[in-house]
Amino acid sequence: MTQWVYSFGGRSAEGEAGMKNLLGGKGANLAEMSSLGLPVPPGFTITTEVCNYYYDNAESYPADLREQAAAAVSRIGEITGKGFGDTENPLLVSVRSGARASMPGMMDTVLNLGLNDETVEALAKNSGDRRFAYDSYRRFIQMYSDVVLGVEHHNFEEILELYKEERSLTLDTDLGADDWEHIVAAFKVRVEEELGSSFPLDVNEQLWGAIGAVFGSWMNQRAITYRRLHEIPATWGTAVNVQAMVFGNMGEDSATGVAFTRNPSTGEKALYGEFLINAQGEDVVAGIRTPQDLTEAAREAAGSDKASLERAMPETFSEFVGICDQLENHYRDMQDLEFTVEQGKLWMLQTRSGKRTTKAALKIAVDMAAEGLITQDEAVLRIDAGALDQLLHPMIDPDAPRTIIANGLPASPGAAQGEIVFNSDDAERLKAEGRAVILVRVETSPEDIHGMHAAEGILTTRGGMTSHAAVVARGMGKPCVSGAGMLRINYAKGEMLAAGRIFKEGDIITVDGSTGQVLEGRVNMLQPELSGDFGQIMEWADSRRVLGVRANAETPLDARAAREFGAEGIGLSRTEHMFFDGDRITSVRQMILADDEAGRRKALDKLLPMQREDFIELFEIMAGLPVTIRLLDPPLHEFLPHDAEEIAEVAEGLGADVDKVTARVELLKELNPMLGHRGCRLGISYPEIYEMQAQAIFEAAAEAAKKTGQPVTPEVMIPLIATKAEFDLLKERIDAVADKVRADKGVEIEYQTGTMIELPRACLRAGEIAESAEFFSFGTNDLTQTAFGISRDDAASFLGTYVEKGLLEADPFISIDTGGVGELVSIGCERGRAVRPDIKLGICGEHGGDPASVRFCHEVGLTYVSCSPYRVPIARLAAAQAAIAGDAGSTD
Repeated sequence: MTQWVYSFGGRSAEGEAGMKNLLGGKGANLAEMSSLGLPVPPGFTITTEVCNYYYDNAESYPADLREQAAAAVSRIGEITGKGFGDTENPLLVSVRSGARASMPGMMDTVLNLGLNDETVEALAKNSGDRRFAYDSYRRFIQMYSDVVLGVEHHNFEEILELYKEERSLTLDTDLGADDWEHIVAAFKVRVEEELGSSFPLDVNEQLWGAIGAVFGSWMNQRAITYRRLHEIPATWGTAVNVQAMVFGNMGEDSATGVAFTRNPSTGEKALYGEFLINAQGEDVVAGIRTPQDLTEAAREAAGSDKASLERAMPETFSEFVGICDQLENHYRDMQDLEFTVEQGKLWMLQTRSGKRTTKAALKIAVDMAAEGLITQDEAVLRIDAGALDQLLHPMIDPDAPRTIIANGLPASPGAAQGEIVFNSDDAERLKAEGRAVILVRVETSPEDIHGMHAAEGILTTRGGMTSHAAVVARGMGKPCVSGAGMLRINYAKGEMLAAGRIFKEGDIITVDGSTGQVLEGRVNMLQPELSGDFGQIMEWADSRRVLGVRANAETPLDARAAREFGAEGIGLSRTEHMFFDGDRITSVRQMILADDEAGRRKALDKLLPMQREDFIELFEIMAGLPVTIRLLDPPLHEFLPHDAEEIAEVAEGLGADVDKVTARVELLKELNPMLGHRGCRLGISYPEIYEMQAQAIFEAAAEAAKKTGQPVTPEVMIPLIATKAEFDLLKERIDAVADKVRADKGVEIEYQTGTMIELPRACLRAGEIAESAEFFSFGTNDLTQTAFGISRDDAASFLGTYVEKGLLEADPFISIDTGGVGELVSIGCERGRAVRPDIKLGICGEHGGDPASVRFCHEVGLTYVSCSPYRVPIARLAAAQAAIAGDAGSTD
């Protein structure tokens, strides 16, 4: 017979902490505390397997569940000396959820279950407090009716408020036993009016109604949303915990509260929490009374005149502190506790690892390692790598009020505020005047680079997590919200329609790139602080990781940020981003639109010194570290002039007729530019482009080596290779340029030539390509695009639905699709190494800063990952965690 029910209490339990998947977090920890001999009200846990059975079998239960539950209820009665439904000494229970992952407030709870017209009289007699008994009864009817019967909360609030108003009462505490008895009767009448049937008085009917409601709440909308946001599978299910009630509202010697064994905001090693005297747990959560501090130190710091638990109940407080220390040492982590004091007796209702800010997590991990409670490896594993974003960017004060006017994708973390501007020239002009701006666009293009640089943050109505705005913003460390499709922008009027209101240029908004929210006006901000604890964790992480971590950078600002955050070189320098500053775009357009090689070389001659200076500065900043430079790889349409004024400017520079240039622009336009004339195809059509870039790279390497005294070994990367023949043709030209620079400069130049693997065919033919290529860098943005056949710029409009419906585990442009794209990467690595065992392998797509993707890269044995500068610490930590987890797995 399958065991569906596990009992706990009376200093013993059938479960333990390691059974979280079966018993849920709450049930497993209640069992563990019981086994430790702590004062835990007895109860039982119905397993998560029942939840899955419930949904797989038309919301029914296993045949033997009721029998097992009845036996467990009897055991509670034996321990407490009470009987469920007994009219002399009734047992009352709570019914609560308990998933394996904490989901606070997402599912339903019922308290005081077992009360009816007879048991309430027994409770009144045994407690000696009729007011308490009927107050408990009205709480039960109100909660049960709302949670189980579907009679909404407001029905009962209306009755209560009207009753108090008629008698000129202001607080619930002003009501006596007769008042509560009257209200209980009114509540039952309202239930019958709403349902056409009476409130259930049979305690077993009550119990199974509550159990069904808790299982049912696993699929309520808020729980579904919470699981989606926190990547919790629906198949995990929830357990149900049925536990004897203990009452914190039985007088001045009773209380209820919550506590953390350390401060969850700062990490300080000090008891942190609050409690209420003569109250039940929901009173603390509801905030209807001002809570009191646990310790005298906290009370004094807050300047409160209310007694602390330490002063009001010194013996109970001392016992509680001892339990806190015991549980923290036992679980070896900061604990989040719930407790009740019933007439001087302390009861523990829950313990779990407490949620904390990233700043607190760092301090707690470092402190616990210093205390010998955990190892350095465990300290590294305790930090959520993705949450480091909180430390690296300004963020909105969690306590600040927010007026949300739109929601989009959290494309680049951090928060920024400023005046709305709708074009990049205005952003640059206002920045020069010392004004903070938010660049608001339908979508950005490379020509917006100066406006993006000038803006404090970026907001777009189109695009996904790997759109131009998102990728460039992350590289710059600028907050960005993309794909806010509910916004409507009218460039001509200089207006943005949001939440039914018009916002004009100059109006102040705040963008939160960590949540995707767009807020009205200014909001209080917190500036990042990289504390000593952060440095210590990163030092431990660097000592354990195997993967190298580089940065994607093409500007001096990016490169310096990369070094500051611990990058070990540049894994991707996107040269096309260098061509949109100042007057360069005009020269590039002249080169593209020239109708012969002589015209193109004339334009390229203007660009050569600019490119050389770009590379010299990068090599100097990254002195001694590798720099991978990707040759030109934009979709061609990004270079084409977009209006008559730009076409006229190009025509003047070329000395050509405007109509001729216009016709050339039309000829070069493509229906699908991302899969068109770009990457190596551009270099094959116009080899002089790559020759110019190679010359600039090699001359810059020679100059930088002379200036810094350190050797420079650039890695020249040819993009979008599909065949070995493409690579060989272009490598031959690059080598020829290197030979010429060596001869001209009289210096030896060391370099490597490799390719970006971003097409499925390149992965499959990696063995052939590796015969010539000295390194591979997997461009997982484009590889995902070409493997799925999904435009990364348009995917945001429907991929969210795919994830929500469970068709995809995650957006494949955010976290690498290990089963498909990952398989292609694995094939490329395996076939490349078979031909060239020492081949250098990296990835340089945005996945390089995603912890789950970094873990995959470690598992397939890549040499390094490369990501945006501000994600370098995330990648460093994630790489260490992958190495530690891998070592642990190999010893199991």
